Amino acid sequence: MNTLTYKSYIGSVYFSEKDGVFFGKIEGINGLVNFEGESVKELTEAFHEAVDDYLEYCKAEGIEPRKSYSGSLNIRITPEIHSQIATLAKQTGVSINAFIKRALENQIATML
Repeated sequence: MNTLTYKSYIGSVYFSEKDGVFFGKIEGINGLVNFEGESVKELTEAFHEAVDDYLEYCKAEGIEPRKSYSGSLNIRITPEIHSQIATLAKQTGVSINAFIKRALENQIATML
């Protein structure tokens, strides 16, 4: 999936061949905000306008613009991977949860 970024918000990008239009939505928010354009330039401008309008709306209504997350995450992995994680966690003297948390933090740090 292609994305746009503006003011640290991410917008998904899709193309409808039937309609000849690019379209998307702002990701990671509570609610649904769409945007569209017939060219990349129009799509980008529409995305920026959608983010700005959304932020103004949230400010006026006293709404937190970012989607809130609980901090709890359930994932599905193979039993083999689960076993390997358990072994590595034990070897490093941490819980499975702490091991996975550290691995995710390290992965995110390398991507930023």
